[in-house]
Amino acid sequence: MTTNGATLGSLFGTISKALVWRGVLAIGIGAVSVIWPDITVGAFVILFAVYAFIAAVMDATRAFSSDKAGPVVGHLLLSVLSLAAGVIALIWPGPTAVVLTLIVGWWALFTGLVELAMVFTSGRRAGERAWLILSGLLSIAFAAALFIRPDLGAISLATVFGLYSIFYGISTIVVAREGRQLQHKTQRVAEAVS
Repeated sequence: MTTNGATLGSLFGTISKALVWRGVLAIGIGAVSVIWPDITVGAFVILFAVYAFIAAVMDATRAFSSDKAGPVVGHLLLSVLSLAAGVIALIWPGPTAVVLTLIVGWWALFTGLVELAMVFTSGRRAGERAWLILSGLLSIAFAAALFIRPDLGAISLATVFGLYSIFYGISTIVVAREGRQLQHKTQRVAEAVS
């Protein structure tokens, strides 16, 4: 029993540390987004273009490594589309930023829905449930604002994204603290049983 308790306690400890680092990273990204929103928008567009170019190279590589005609044509088509998306992002960064704004909106919506669904899983403490509800509702509200007024511009998105990221980071650190408390309780129970 001690081995199982120690293993479980170690697992909670690892998860808590990962959550803390995730929260700290989210707060850092949020701070940069709030302080320098124009740099954040430019970084989003450039990051998307780089991703598209990498995808184009990978698909072209897969096309030329296949020995059948069907996959070759499909991967070449994907490669050309990815290359075009990367070039368009660099030539027209404004429309690209609007499209990325909508993508972030969908991401926030799905994140919020998943966080709200997690409230109903067993083993959640009241404080953790409250943070998940608050974080989920904030994610959904953020998504709604982006869908309703995408014309507000990517600079506003960068600022709102930064504030959201800071809040998300804080809530992740709070959840990690709850996990640490659970780790300590698990270890105490394991020691008492042995």
